[in-house]
Amino acid sequence: MTHICKPSFAPGQIVRHKTNGYRGLIYDVDGCFSEAPEWLEKLDALEPAKDKPWYHVLVDGQTHTTYVAEESLELATGVDKTVEFDHPLVRDFFRKESGNALAAKHSLN
Repeated sequence: MTHICKPSFAPGQIVRHKTNGYRGLIYDVDGCFSEAPEWLEKLDALEPAKDKPWYHVLVDGQTHTTYVAEESLELATGVDKTVEFDHPLVRDFFRKESGNALAAKHSLN
């Protein structure tokens, strides 16, 4: 039986990777790991839970995206959550609302 956990984060939230320190913007959520098994082999010693939420994340100041286990993320706080987010795909997934808030243009899952 597959157990789907309630995600702690949602699209539009800015997070920080606990180990690697980069800022990210969540643009989609999977209830559990949904990539090919070979993808996990790239993580070497890290053994993130496959049965907990995983997030598709735009990486601030970069052009790539990443796929991250919930346990590796924390909600951005202070200045981290208010500074403008720099990624070429932001406009593809989000529209600006009042203030600096971002709202998803459409539901991905």
